Amino acid sequence: MVRKPVTTRTGRFFKLAGMTASVAGQYAGQRARRMLRTENDEGAQSESYTRMAGQIADTLGELKGAVMKVGQIASQTQDFLPREFSEALEKLQKEAPPMPFEVIVEQIESELGKPLGELYEYVQEAPYASASIGQVHRARLHDGTDVIVKVQYPGVDESCDSDLKQLRMTLRLGGLLKMPKESVDQLFAEIRERLREELDYENEARNIQLFRDFHKDQPWVLIPAVIESHSTRRVLTLELVEGDHVSKVTPDRYDQDTINLIGHRIFMIMADQLFRFRCIHGDPHAGNFAYRPDGSIVLYDFGCVKKLKPEIVEAYRKALVAALQEDYEALDQHLIDLGARVGSQPAVDEAYYAMWRDILIVPFQGDEPYDFAEADIHKHVAAKTSTVFKYLDYFKPPVESIFIDRMIAGHYWMLKRLGVQAAFRTELEKYLKMGSDEGVHLTPEGSA
Repeated sequence: MVRKPVTTRTGRFFKLAGMTASVAGQYAGQRARRMLRTENDEGAQSESYTRMAGQIADTLGELKGAVMKVGQIASQTQDFLPREFSEALEKLQKEAPPMPFEVIVEQIESELGKPLGELYEYVQEAPYASASIGQVHRARLHDGTDVIVKVQYPGVDESCDSDLKQLRMTLRLGGLLKMPKESVDQLFAEIRERLREELDYENEARNIQLFRDFHKDQPWVLIPAVIESHSTRRVLTLELVEGDHVSKVTPDRYDQDTINLIGHRIFMIMADQLFRFRCIHGDPHAGNFAYRPDGSIVLYDFGCVKKLKPEIVEAYRKALVAALQEDYEALDQHLIDLGARVGSQPAVDEAYYAMWRDILIVPFQGDEPYDFAEADIHKHVAAKTSTVFKYLDYFKPPVESIFIDRMIAGHYWMLKRLGVQAAFRTELEKYLKMGSDEGVHLTPEGSA
């Protein structure tokens, strides 16, 4: 049975308010049990977290929009929420339940001002893909051009701010935010800004042209062009450019050399966007990339784009150089410059930095190819997560660079799922040698 979608601001508020009340009640009960010091307290807390996380994930998936996007970001940001929540929210990275087709048709006709039959030769009823703030349908224009139509869910735009406020209240009353209020303020402000951009499909159209210009000298990067006559703030029509989802990159169609070539190109795309363009694709999950047996890579969805300040890119570059050189005193200062370290606190023990460096540097250690299919960096990171508590007051979420971290984590999982075997040390060093004045500068209207 398909539930009737919640598209009104009031309906969304009450749905989220109900979730908030339930989570707050569970947290209060958990605190009461902890005061009584019952046995197996840690296990009971984990079980309670898992229960709350499941409820939050189900509600966010149903409502879509801003709250679902925050859930997706939270699932990739381990210092944002407890582990149980990150695990439960990971399912929001997968395709969301589709919105009924009649709702989609109404939104298209309202935005483009004509009956569906006048606008398109046909629009397939079954969605091509569905995500947090919009749904994509395959279609054809009357001139025979095959396209995809990205349609924003009704009510999502108007409810963005109230949704975020309500979700923040849920997390606070549930005792789930593991950072100071100032950091929470910065984090939600950053998420709100990115969401505001992502909810504006006219902004996404501009981003698409920007990235097509960035990659114009790399013919193996394919980015669908915008059909301007059929696009508005809430409807975006793009040329159909297809490729294989990572699950379809199988040995019968892709040999290991082609997979390795794709891996090198993925690394180049990521490094170019970070160090040269200073503008990154901020939503690097499997659904936004596709591949072809000739080694081409298709990039989708440019709603979430982060334009980076030159000083942030430079601090990030210097932090990587210091880590590679095992200069932990310099690394400590660069992390302060990056906004990841609290400058008023004493220097961090070099052994702590060395531990993390030794875990994260593995793919870049030598000239021999690293087999990402066997990569277990994420397991080592998870095993050392408890050590963070010792330095909880020393570090804070690096708001300006949080999307860089998200991009790198997303690319790690793509390289792993593809089964890439490659040595990136030489390529990384080439990018790290770029000085702060060697990047490709954005136009004034696109500057950070």
